[in-house]
Amino acid sequence: MFLSANIKFLRKRRRLTQNDLAETLGTKRSSINNYENGTAVPPVNVLVSLSDLFHLSIDTMVRINLESLRESQMYIIEHGSDVFVKGNEVRVLATTVDSGNKDNIEIVSIKAKAGYTTGYFDPEYISGLPNFQLPILTRDKKYRAFQISGDSMLPVQDKSWVIGEYVQDLNSIRDDQLYIVLTLNEGVVFKKVKNELKEKGSLNMTSTNPEYHPYDLSVNEIREVWKFVLYMTGDIPEPLDNQQIMNNLEIIRKEMTEIKQQLNYL
Repeated sequence: MFLSANIKFLRKRRRLTQNDLAETLGTKRSSINNYENGTAVPPVNVLVSLSDLFHLSIDTMVRINLESLRESQMYIIEHGSDVFVKGNEVRVLATTVDSGNKDNIEIVSIKAKAGYTTGYFDPEYISGLPNFQLPILTRDKKYRAFQISGDSMLPVQDKSWVIGEYVQDLNSIRDDQLYIVLTLNEGVVFKKVKNELKEKGSLNMTSTNPEYHPYDLSVNEIREVWKFVLYMTGDIPEPLDNQQIMNNLEIIRKEMTEIKQQLNYL
């Protein structure tokens, strides 16, 4: 049981003194000291108050050694994804860290996608993926890089790399945002998403290339979701064709003139 150590850890994480915590809970500082030293067990009403204060379930505070978790894992738990609080099924994400215990950004290439579909939950498989660090990204979130294929998400080019932030709670998915989704049958897909989980039990998946039709992805098909953060490509964009732009503007001007003439006629 880790309750006493967790109370002390969470108190310090919130930058509270024992007096501060005692006042918040309506108890004595000596009681807090006893709870943290393990010489006394908080009564039920105090446990409930601690659970409400730190947004963690009592079960989590008792069973999980919070000090052993990485910052990204604590961030996920503290922002509403405690499995016991939410009552949903949340797995521990397989990940790797560098020598400083910082989360790596693992790289899933096009060639690795097939293996990732079945090995995404396997720590041994994930540890075999190439990885890197990107200091411009925040430390308290988990990121992974995926190589996309095809032209369904133009102007993001074929074989570009997209980096995503791990989404623990599917209900946090926002409409019309870009996400990388690991699916049961399609593998890894990169799409603009509309959250219809409450209404239909699915996500509406849309390509930025209008030649591809939108479709619904059942929640039962979803294995992982990563919120798009940035992309990298080795291709230099084609220079703008000024003459083509002028031609297109001339076409628009003529069409506008015709519309005005029709309106005047009416």
